[in-house]
Amino acid sequence: MVDAAARTTAAPVALAEAPKPRRLFSWRTVRHQPRFLIGGTFIGFLILVAIAAPLLVRTDPKVSHPADAIQRPSAQHLMGTDDLGRDVLGRAIYGSRVSLAVGIIAVSIGLITGIVLGMIAGYTGGWADLLILRVIDALLAFPALLLAIAITSALGPNLRNTMIAIGIVASPVYTRLTRGQVLQAKEREYIEAARTAGASQARIAFRHILPNILNPLIVQASLSIAFAILAEASLSFLGLGVQPPTPTWGADINHARAYLSNGFWWMSVGPGVAILLTVFSFNLLGDSIRDILDPRLRDR
Repeated sequence: MVDAAARTTAAPVALAEAPKPRRLFSWRTVRHQPRFLIGGTFIGFLILVAIAAPLLVRTDPKVSHPADAIQRPSAQHLMGTDDLGRDVLGRAIYGSRVSLAVGIIAVSIGLITGIVLGMIAGYTGGWADLLILRVIDALLAFPALLLAIAITSALGPNLRNTMIAIGIVASPVYTRLTRGQVLQAKEREYIEAARTAGASQARIAFRHILPNILNPLIVQASLSIAFAILAEASLSFLGLGVQPPTPTWGADINHARAYLSNGFWWMSVGPGVAILLTVFSFNLLGDSIRDILDPRLRDR
């Protein structure tokens, strides 16, 4: 009788086991997302080009060659040369290193800062929540690009300060998003079960809540990289980003602007097309990641 009862009670337990989580980024899922394939392919290609820049570019993009100044696109210089004889395509390739570094590092700064502040505000509440929200509201009161210009001007124009400025500008979005997700998650049944089991506050926050709110943060991060690249190009265009002669897309467009009226259009084509394709690809990738991670959109 005891054995029969044990077998009877054991069966429901076995049936109640949670199924293994489905792989979100398997080929079966990704193949139905052409935007993911297009955006991811170009971004992967851009990363490879940035890494292999010393092998692809024959001349130093920082060194002037007056004898080769203002040459039209040719077999030797596919996108022509600028007024200092520097290869436009070579500078665009090296400029991808700056743009990708700023996009990834600046977004990482904003993401980490936003997660920490959002977790504190959403989980602890009280005066900490009020103080953090007031600071975030103050940052959001300024237009993003204007705030980045002000921070970069105060810190000084260079690559490191550009990353810090864009990271600070991006952090309010992650803080608000994290806080909203935490407020929803901390009322769920599994959080109550963890409290009942005696889990510490830190363990509940970072072991149970944080992993379950990462999906919207990942989507926001993938979309924010495009904004960071545009912001870096804007700051460099205004002379507040990376300083010459370091190749950067925004500064090169600003340098070529004075020669457009003379018909030297090719000087701005390289960095302009690079910005267009890179930002477009990251937006495609971000939209497709959102569709993959959202169960309602994924199952359609």
